[in-house]
Amino acid sequence: MGAPTFVSGRVRVRVPATSANLGPGFDALGLALGLYDEVEIGVAPGGLSVTVRGEGADEVPTDENHLVVRALRATLDRLGGQPPGLTLSCTNRVPHGRGLGSSAAAIVAGVLAGRALAESGVSAMDDAGVLALATELEGHPDNVAACLRGGLTIAWMTDSNIRGSSGQAAGKPAGRAVRLEPARVQPVVFVPRTELSTRTARGLLPEVVPHADAAANAGRAALLVAALTGTQGETGRSAGVPGAPDVPGSPPAGEVDLALLLAATEDRLHQDYRAPAMPDSAQLVADLRRHGHPAVISGAGPTVLAFVRPGGEQELRADTPDGWAVHVLPVDLAGARVTSASTGE
Repeated sequence: MGAPTFVSGRVRVRVPATSANLGPGFDALGLALGLYDEVEIGVAPGGLSVTVRGEGADEVPTDENHLVVRALRATLDRLGGQPPGLTLSCTNRVPHGRGLGSSAAAIVAGVLAGRALAESGVSAMDDAGVLALATELEGHPDNVAACLRGGLTIAWMTDSNIRGSSGQAAGKPAGRAVRLEPARVQPVVFVPRTELSTRTARGLLPEVVPHADAAANAGRAALLVAALTGTQGETGRSAGVPGAPDVPGSPPAGEVDLALLLAATEDRLHQDYRAPAMPDSAQLVADLRRHGHPAVISGAGPTVLAFVRPGGEQELRADTPDGWAVHVLPVDLAGARVTSASTGE
């Protein structure tokens, strides 16, 4: 592969927040949310200029250690070479260290920007290659898959023995994912002021869990996929079955059955182990669930994700702890997007 040439215009990328795990789907399930970071990148005659606005503006590095820059550099290395200089402008809206996929958003933004910046980038690295590289940089595929593809994603790791357009070195584990279209539901996120690093949260997990807990989570994770894609409970209607009758009290066609989702979001693998590091979040999850609302720790926490019927977010207001931010967000169905990669701008 020869050294790449670069577009002369600026590349803009928009990436959504994500919530991983969703209760039982540890390191596998992810949901894209309508809260976005935006980056703008261009080639410069030399050096590196990084400006950051919004979340983390006074905290993140503005040099080669910036996560978007690191992902961008890794992508351009994979594509064959670096430009003489770069300018990067970041507008961050996804809270950092809260379990809403801020690091995945930065990595996906950098990889997509790098691919778009190189004139032959799209032909040299396909979408599977983008996911593989983003997973390699992030360490796990759940958030990056949802960020890239939008909607509900199921992600896993596999061994890759083919380089080519995948962009993944032979023999390294590679991230893979499938995307599903979720039924209508309203996510609500409760964001505390405190942060919790993913590394700290992972350090609280045991190396071995009881077989019964693993089996319970496998069943709940399967049920969760069914619930989020429109399957209804024992008294409801299976979405997509022509002529299936309405049952009194069941959700309208195309909406998530919240009673089924409440059962489907039970978890035994990670939330209880992490509760001592985020007691207020654990208490909020318990309170919401006691009132019949499906609620989980978002990712590694400490943000809490709850689900209500569309337009029903007022039902949760009484449960909001003092000082927490509440965001009523749509499910993002589009995923990450390069919104501009033209010349002459």
